[in-house]
Amino acid sequence: MSGSWQRKRAILACLNQGEFVSGEALAEVLGVSRAAVSKHINALADYGIDICSVKGKGYKLFDPVFLMDEAKLLTNCPNRCFYFDEIPSTNAFLLQYTEELQCGDICIAEFQSAGRGRRGRKWVSPYGSHLYFSMFWHLPLGMSQAMGLSLVVACSLVSVLQQLGADNIGVKWPNDIYFENRKLAGVLIEMTGTADSGCNLVIGIGVNIAMPQQQGELIEQPWSDLRQVISDPDKTLLALTLQQQLRKDLKLFEQSGLAVFTERWHAADIYLGREVRLLVGNESVSGCYQGIDTQGGVVLDTADGLQHFVGGEISLRQA
Repeated sequence: MSGSWQRKRAILACLNQGEFVSGEALAEVLGVSRAAVSKHINALADYGIDICSVKGKGYKLFDPVFLMDEAKLLTNCPNRCFYFDEIPSTNAFLLQYTEELQCGDICIAEFQSAGRGRRGRKWVSPYGSHLYFSMFWHLPLGMSQAMGLSLVVACSLVSVLQQLGADNIGVKWPNDIYFENRKLAGVLIEMTGTADSGCNLVIGIGVNIAMPQQQGELIEQPWSDLRQVISDPDKTLLALTLQQQLRKDLKLFEQSGLAVFTERWHAADIYLGREVRLLVGNESVSGCYQGIDTQGGVVLDTADGLQHFVGGEISLRQA
């Protein structure tokens, strides 16, 4: 960790107490000038952290910042763990080193400058506010073996959140996690390889922990965060539990395929049995959503009977 980030984290540790802290007090803790404190405060604002400044009182966080316990993370992760204060993308980092990684190796960052969701959408990534997590996995039989994998990852994430005490969590095809009809987490899987030989996967997961208000206003769809579900979320425990659950479920997926996850998926599916609209490219199909098929595709009961849809250019919407 650089000296600059050590000082920024020291400031956040002071402000995370929830009270105003004067510039003089922060300068004394850091052993720097008040001008240096002001510079770090401004830099933290650039990283998406909402800090209130009141003359005569000092500084205060609008929202708490949930940082990883680095020592706990590195000590308890059974695989290699790469941890950064800032990085362009945790997925992109692992994709650079796939030939050197082992199944279950992870990368975690407090800030992503180029975080991405499905279809290239930007994933809003304020510093220390959410979990930005990526894990490497290798499928020996190639890309064809990955059919339905994103649904398995969503099932894993639901299991982990429920283990940590989150209720009313559900999945929306293909891999979004929702709380009370608002998006809580998303999954982005990227792969390299061929259809019939070895395939390297990077599984990226973003979980909203405590969304800063100003950053939340940049998001075009309804969102939720884990703080609304769990009063005091432990981000380090979340990351460690997620890594372990993913390893367990991915091994099961390799051995038995998607079929063994169908029951878990349907138990969490927020649209099961409801009228929906499916966007397939430039076309729209309406019907009653019947869940997923053996390939992880959408099954709709339409005016023309049961229809199955699978592919990357599909979006599911409530009717």
